Amino acid sequence: MSTTFAWPKKTRDIHNHHMDSTRWDDFRFRDDDIVIGTWAKSGTTWMQQILGQLVSNGANTDFAFSASPWLDLRVMPKEEVYQQLEAQQHRRFIKTHLPVDALVFSPAAKYIYIARDTRDVVWSMHHHHTHFTPQAYEMFNNTPGLVGPPLLPPVDDIRAYYHEFLDTDAGQFWPFWSNVQSWWNIRQLPNVLLVHFNNLRANTRAEISRIAGFLGIAVDEANWPQILEHCSLDYMKQQASRFEMMDAVFKGGGSSFVNKGTNGRWKDVLTPAEVQKADDIAARHLTPECAHWLKTGEVKTIIPIWP
Repeated sequence: MSTTFAWPKKTRDIHNHHMDSTRWDDFRFRDDDIVIGTWAKSGTTWMQQILGQLVSNGANTDFAFSASPWLDLRVMPKEEVYQQLEAQQHRRFIKTHLPVDALVFSPAAKYIYIARDTRDVVWSMHHHHTHFTPQAYEMFNNTPGLVGPPLLPPVDDIRAYYHEFLDTDAGQFWPFWSNVQSWWNIRQLPNVLLVHFNNLRANTRAEISRIAGFLGIAVDEANWPQILEHCSLDYMKQQASRFEMMDAVFKGGGSSFVNKGTNGRWKDVLTPAEVQKADDIAARHLTPECAHWLKTGEVKTIIPIWP
């Protein structure tokens, strides 16, 4: 018995200092393409590295970031990105930070969305934002076609940055809550897989195995040690430090871009009320099941308790 799915349709465009969603409009998909979706600082680079390892069965020793372009990033000429992807002979894996309703969706491609607790995202984004170089601001703000305000340096105080993020739905960047909810809403589609940063950290091999199964990739047992090594934080930091483009964009280069990869750094900084604030705001923007998954990585049905 065949099943008919309501495939997502693009209903809007998103433009800002980083992104231009129209860059997907003319993209020619291949049926085996993989699209990595995230908001940002949720494990994107880690997922790119994992897919680079799975696609090569552990043989690729390079930093997979360079083979996996962020298609909606507006600062690189679209034609150059298209040419890079068209020339690739391996199974392609492409990054996006768009919500589902601003993305051209292919029923034949596979989509993996990775998410992380809001507080950990803020801590990672603050590090990322504070390490942009003057050249990075020049690139984001002066590439022709900017729509909306320019990107400005962040406040130094991480607690102030946290409150700004929550009070304005992700500060100077793009909406956070609707991004997460949009991907949660399509989790039942056969070509969509949700991955949570917590689970990837807790049992990396099991999660990579789950990702491989979703993609139909058989991993040779003998290759697991090198796959796990190549997906370790230390290995990725080492490889990223050799990626020269990072030196122009981030203070400290690639070693700064691939940071700690740890959760809970906010626990010794925020008060209990400040910690709770993220949950309270999530409850206003997300369905209860989605909010629970975003915070914990657990997928379960929440039964409301009626008064």
